Amino acid sequence: MPNLFQQLAAYNSWANARLYEAALALPEELYRADVGVFFHSLHGTLNHLLLTDRLWLTRLTGIGEQPKRLDQILYEDRLELARARLAEDARLIAVVDGYDEATLARLHAYQTTSGKPQEQPLADILLHLFNHQTHHRGHAHACLSITTRQEPPPLDLLMLQRGLPPPNLAERLNASTA
Repeated sequence: MPNLFQQLAAYNSWANARLYEAALALPEELYRADVGVFFHSLHGTLNHLLLTDRLWLTRLTGIGEQPKRLDQILYEDRLELARARLAEDARLIAVVDGYDEATLARLHAYQTTSGKPQEQPLADILLHLFNHQTHHRGHAHACLSITTRQEPPPLDLLMLQRGLPPPNLAERLNASTA
């Protein structure tokens, strides 16, 4: 049975795949429309989610680059963004799978984006990471609601727990390059 963080990492990947499937179906103008959320558009929000996962994984593993700004656009092309998201979700799952209970309880030192040193239990950092993802996925969900005027894909954790499979995002992305 997966521990809480393994379940949250799996949920993160599942929910992201559902969001990206809907995002890839949108016309470009709706995908990039400024709808008034914190990072303006679905594209800006999805970039922020990827950026912050990379930021935290770099802090946790020491591997990767730190962003200069939290609103930085990592990928202009949404297919490239989706491919990067798949890779980062796989990386996050692998990192979380490597933690045991003793490791989760240990203090972990890192620096904020402004360079200020911080230290807190690894479990608390992971709780923040997954909570942050859920928060901004709510913004992305709102972007889809506003732009399509239709109900976006459900992202409830319960649906994953009940066995609703994720869309095959990798297959869709591979088909788009063929």
